[in-house]
Amino acid sequence: MENSFRVNMNEYLPLRDVVFNTLRQAILKGELAPGERLMEIQLAEKLGVSRTPIREAIRKLELEGLVLMIPRKGAEVAKISEKSLRDVLEVRRSLEELAIELACQRMSPEELGRLERTQESFRVAIKKGNAMVIAETDERFHDIIYQSTGNEKLVQMLNNLREQMYRYRLEYIKDEDKRQILLIEHDHIVAALRDHNIAEAKKAAREHIDNQEITVSRNIKEQEEAAMGKGRK
Repeated sequence: MENSFRVNMNEYLPLRDVVFNTLRQAILKGELAPGERLMEIQLAEKLGVSRTPIREAIRKLELEGLVLMIPRKGAEVAKISEKSLRDVLEVRRSLEELAIELACQRMSPEELGRLERTQESFRVAIKKGNAMVIAETDERFHDIIYQSTGNEKLVQMLNNLREQMYRYRLEYIKDEDKRQILLIEHDHIVAALRDHNIAEAKKAAREHIDNQEITVSRNIKEQEEAAMGKGRK
């Protein structure tokens, strides 16, 4: 294994959570590539831990859809497929619209202020161009909207979908041409929430997800075609 990822010990977290977070980040950042086999012994040696937390982490990553268990082969990093993207986005589109509607009605002035400040951080992150920082700031932006709904079940479901979306969102953010569009879409969402305009807010949220789906689908198709091209050589 040539990967550069390492365990970052956190004194507040159990070892199994540290191992899970390490492997998860390695998959999300592409350090463990789609289709790559996850060998328990090699991973345990690389991270300097026993096989037990590795096994537990792989099981959790399977539940998140980041790892696939292949009969007679074992675990491998799940490929980014158009169908799984579409499945996630169909559900997310509806839940995001519900979240934005509730946020329009329930968002406090303090939460709106926090959202506006986060949007400024997002603007700075885009200017600097680090994809991981852009993704993290984008996540914070949406988290403020989710939390402002006051609906714990909705927040839980959206967070679960967001976990599954992370790799796709990173693919989208890697496309530098789309970053300015993301910024404008966020501005529209903030303005609609500020005006408590439910129709505008829902329209902005829908466009935000539709644009993401179009771009990431195109990127996935290009990657699949490139892989098929290599296979034919």
